[in-house]
Amino acid sequence: MPRPTIAEVSALIADLAALRQGRTSAEYAVLMDRKAELLERIADHTPGDTEVAEVARLARERADSLKSTD
Repeated sequence: MPRPTIAEVSALIADLAALRQGRTSAEYAVLMDRKAELLERIADHTPGDTEVAEVARLARERADSLKSTD
């Protein structure tokens, strides 16, 4: 997995802020998938940090649950 960039984190934060302006559930699911993927990449680049790994795992779990409801 490539190392996350500041630009990717900034874009995610901007999209999360825009979420409050009326996104659909499908758009929300895509955004949560992006969030999970980014957190997984961060965890991949911080081996041994169990807290980061747990946050990534929970984000993936949530993103996957949103996919199954569509």
